[in-house]
Amino acid sequence: MSLEHNAPSAQDKTERRNFLKSAGLMASVAGVGAASNVAMAQASDKGSTGPQMSSMSVPLAGPKHEGPMTRRWIEQRWVLDNIIRANGIDWDQPRSIIYNGPCGPESNADFAAVRARVSKYADINPAFEAQAKRREGLGKESELEGDWVAARQHYYIAAVHWAASQWTFDTNSEHNVKNNERKRACYLKYAQYAEHKVVAAWVPLPNGQKLAGWFHVPKHAAAGKVPCIIAIPGMDGFKETGIALYGDRYIERGIAVLVLEGPGQYESAVLGVHVSMQAWKETGRAAMAWLAQQPEVDLERVGMTGSSFGSFFATIAASYEPRIKAVAVGSTCLEPGCHTIFEEASPTFKMRFMYMSGMTDEKEFDQFRQTLTWVGHADKIKVPYLCVAGESDELSPMIFTERLMKTLPGPKQLMVYQDSRHSVGLVPSANLGPNPAGYTAQWMLDRLNGKPLNRSERWFIDASGRIEKTDMAAYLRAVDLA
Repeated sequence: MSLEHNAPSAQDKTERRNFLKSAGLMASVAGVGAASNVAMAQASDKGSTGPQMSSMSVPLAGPKHEGPMTRRWIEQRWVLDNIIRANGIDWDQPRSIIYNGPCGPESNADFAAVRARVSKYADINPAFEAQAKRREGLGKESELEGDWVAARQHYYIAAVHWAASQWTFDTNSEHNVKNNERKRACYLKYAQYAEHKVVAAWVPLPNGQKLAGWFHVPKHAAAGKVPCIIAIPGMDGFKETGIALYGDRYIERGIAVLVLEGPGQYESAVLGVHVSMQAWKETGRAAMAWLAQQPEVDLERVGMTGSSFGSFFATIAASYEPRIKAVAVGSTCLEPGCHTIFEEASPTFKMRFMYMSGMTDEKEFDQFRQTLTWVGHADKIKVPYLCVAGESDELSPMIFTERLMKTLPGPKQLMVYQDSRHSVGLVPSANLGPNPAGYTAQWMLDRLNGKPLNRSERWFIDASGRIEKTDMAAYLRAVDLA
């Protein structure tokens, strides 16, 4: 994702990372409340075929934390709060910028207020909740006044704020469930007033569980069947930002989009659908089966995209669904076993992924994460594959992306942006070279429309925006992949 922002210096990045890694003092962790197992979704979608979530009475917060717990979270919590105080809510990844972007410039003041309020980890939830409540109220006022355009905008932004407020939750507490309900309610209101067709998607897995998504159809779909993508967000991403409020790069190109939260992702975790390799192997087939029931979709032109940890999830899902015609991933998380992101990056990543996996014991999770690998799976992908990566990705070292490129048997393209970290952007190469998000959308449209990817290449985009193109096989022979 291309983002406009000033990048921190290499020294700042190194010092921040080393500070997190070297911290060893103990700190108390605030209790988040006792959790209950939530098996079904709240019946907030009128006429929805999604699972039903009963209204549950959850015990009051006690001194014991019922969710995941890790050694680094305990030891480094005080460090994390000090880093947030010094660097703000985007201390490790530009999350607020990523959430802000799809909402458009009208939401800039909202996110500025969030950034101003957050000075420690515990501030994140109430800061987003305050904006969500305000926007939801404005949406209701606009409806009463008959201003459907304003109502659409307010409800969309409110849904994004409600979703962002859930990011720090690591149990299915009553608080988490209620915020999830309000998020869905606001997004359904947005869908009611949206300029294009938006419907709630409930994608059934073989075991009877359902994945939550939103299905967006471009305006001109009535004229005939359209190409479609299955879009998989990242670990900290959610489906509500999958399509921009206005000027979306896929909808504007006439591509329908099923934004799907797969096993473990956001609402799936609330519904008790956890991460597993088997579940992700089934996700591609399940999504295609759901799309087969949508009259607007041309099943001969369906692709898949994945961002951040979604790059791994999409790779696994596409490996077991041969009807997918092309795959495009960015801001990669492709290290088998995920050591770097879980042991060297912010401790929030491991805590969140343990919640996504339905695990509270760190030793159990450390064994489980060794199963998270594309090795033995990705060699099944024969279709064109685009990978957009940062040269200095701090969450997934480049060597693992290059190993994947060597493994893929089909045509492939690797785009590496000079000096970019994990979230591709924030650097001159992304600002002056091909826009990562826009290029990906057009690349996907070309593939779905039958334009072949004739050469497998590695593109290196330098700080001036210049592109150095190298034959992929020649490049991989020249680098040490041991």
